[in-house]
Amino acid sequence: MPIFWECDRCTACCRWPGQVRLTDADVTRIAAYLQLTEAEFIQGHTRINAQRNGLALLDQADGACGFLDSGGNCRIQPVKPHQCSDFPNRWNFPGFEKVCRAKPVEVSAEEWERRINAPPNPFAPLDANPLLTADKPLLPPSEKNR
Repeated sequence: MPIFWECDRCTACCRWPGQVRLTDADVTRIAAYLQLTEAEFIQGHTRINAQRNGLALLDQADGACGFLDSGGNCRIQPVKPHQCSDFPNRWNFPGFEKVCRAKPVEVSAEEWERRINAPPNPFAPLDANPLLTADKPLLPPSEKNR
């Protein structure tokens, strides 16, 4: 039976050394979510990657992802880069389980495929700018007015 790793958002992967490489689709999606032009997003939130052949997200001074807020939440969770959303199921490294708290769950091959190909969070407010409410978790629309 395949193992699907269920992320519990411990944010260990958001604090590891390295870089978060961006695809063109990542840039387009994140810029739209942040209500920025692609040029504004690139200028304010990216750098040239280590291979000098594309872009990567800027880091905080301590090496954490620039979109990790003080409460340990990803400010772009619903539209995070593919490199982030693919970990640890589509890629990982030997021993990742020692630092990542994702829970291993045995599933059928069909269920693994379904989970891997599941759409992003349907409650993500695509018109919201999380930079304005960086320390507040995003709520589904039905809970915003409570």
